[in-house]
Amino acid sequence: MGDSFVIAIDFGTTFSGYAYSMTPREEEADPYIKYWGEEVGKETPKTPTCILFNEQEEFLKFGYEAKRAYDRMRGEEARKKLFFNCFKMSLYGKKVTSDLTIKAANGKSVKALKVFTEALRYLKDDALKTISDHAADRRFIASDFTWVLTVPAIWDPAAKQFMREAATQAGIVTKGKEDKLVIALEPEAASVFCKTLPAEGFIAENQGEDKLDQSPGTQYIVVDCGGGTIDITVHAVLNGGKLKELHKVSGNDMGGQTVDRKFKEFLREIFCDGVWDEYERKYPSDVQKMMYDFTVFKRHDDDVEIGCPYTLGRVAQEVKDVEKFFEQVQGASWNDGSINISRVKLRSFFDESLKSITTSLTEILKANSNIEYILLVGGYAESQILRKHIKDQFGRHCKVLCPTRPQEVIMKGAVMFGRNPEVLASRKSAFTYGIEMRDRFDASKHKEGKKLTHSGSDWCKDIFNKLVEIGEDVGWDEPREYTFGPAEEKQSAMTIAFYCTEEKNPAYVDDDGVSKIGSFVVNMPNTEGGMNRQVKLEVKFGFTEMKAMATDLDSGSTESVELNFITKS
Repeated sequence: MGDSFVIAIDFGTTFSGYAYSMTPREEEADPYIKYWGEEVGKETPKTPTCILFNEQEEFLKFGYEAKRAYDRMRGEEARKKLFFNCFKMSLYGKKVTSDLTIKAANGKSVKALKVFTEALRYLKDDALKTISDHAADRRFIASDFTWVLTVPAIWDPAAKQFMREAATQAGIVTKGKEDKLVIALEPEAASVFCKTLPAEGFIAENQGEDKLDQSPGTQYIVVDCGGGTIDITVHAVLNGGKLKELHKVSGNDMGGQTVDRKFKEFLREIFCDGVWDEYERKYPSDVQKMMYDFTVFKRHDDDVEIGCPYTLGRVAQEVKDVEKFFEQVQGASWNDGSINISRVKLRSFFDESLKSITTSLTEILKANSNIEYILLVGGYAESQILRKHIKDQFGRHCKVLCPTRPQEVIMKGAVMFGRNPEVLASRKSAFTYGIEMRDRFDASKHKEGKKLTHSGSDWCKDIFNKLVEIGEDVGWDEPREYTFGPAEEKQSAMTIAFYCTEEKNPAYVDDDGVSKIGSFVVNMPNTEGGMNRQVKLEVKFGFTEMKAMATDLDSGSTESVELNFITKS
């Protein structure tokens, strides 16, 4: 398992990028990262996750190029084009259907699958071009690589499946070669990389020579601080350096964008009387530029000075002198064309996000008293305010570590995970999984409404037969095996239907909160054995995506199923 040619795409809420490795699998080498932004005078490990389409929904540009093109547009032109920014969060906390739509900056809705597909297609093509440009005599194609696509661990299975579908439509993998695409969980990828870092790989504000202890038994929390989500996982180091998940993944949607949102709310408060709303409507690209500037300023724990765009000044001036807008607000002042925001006010934008992270970490530390480290990764971890807060809150109990380049950690770790996926020995099951069964009706334990009379016997239908429980340890490559017999002597096929729920012990497959996620039919053509025949079901729960296969032991007839979490809307 694992490959030596690996490309990992870190498709983030705010920024995206990729890393790759071409070295033989047995050789350990730091993955290469593509740096972005030369055309706008920058050099960053990721590019903004924004994409631009024309009015006919045809792809134009992605990343810094999309942002620059949109920033230069004026009035009517900007309102016609379809610009999407930070659209990954459209998959969080919503029912993901095949017809899900997302809104462009001009308010027009487009199918989410199209937007995600074109973004992934761009990143795929750019990666293949970058690698081919560095290989003098070889042109690479997608099927030469194992691809790793990172997703938040707290995403539900439908959102993860949606990303696989978008990657397939983008040409990253083809039908029949689905195993060449690995879905990796972002905090797990970060954990894999941080295990390899020496002490100097962490920000110096951490107590001197600290690095992550690799001795078996070491327990640590990984907090992936993204733009959209805060994603938390807990790992223990096993013998041989493999990792075991100790706590079901947790987190929320209180990432760095929460801070940006508070900043925008404050601008609306300053530019009252409808001024800010009119500005957003008339000059959407100027608003985007202002917000981008703020993402850079918010990394520092200091007063912020943001240039006021000429267009905002003009809209404001039509109502009253710009300075007058600042007389009613605390924490901001006007300084000759610039908006000054005090350090105290800047910190207040972080309050809601930091409170939610603190609550999550407190709960985990109560349940796991042997945790020695808190590892902060992701672009939002570049914020001095966030790092200081976590250290103040938890530094007495744990060593708080942050890699020197927290934004790169997930990409590099995802490459390592693609080369060696068995490094994650076991996970906690995110759901209780089961299949639908019938059993002899027992009035003492079965609902009367579930009784079914067939061939002179009373049966109970719709029973939830539990295969694995939420929070249970499931091995990475460990198949769970179950055997079932036919319900009738002449039965020539068995339907196996899968269900999942967050309840520990559901009784029936139609209980509240239970969802059907797939079914398949296994042929049992030889009926001579009557009731003495068996179907073996083999399920792998421990990988990022669940896989199931069933075999009729008599005929050898085998079927597998793609479990479908995405519903038609």
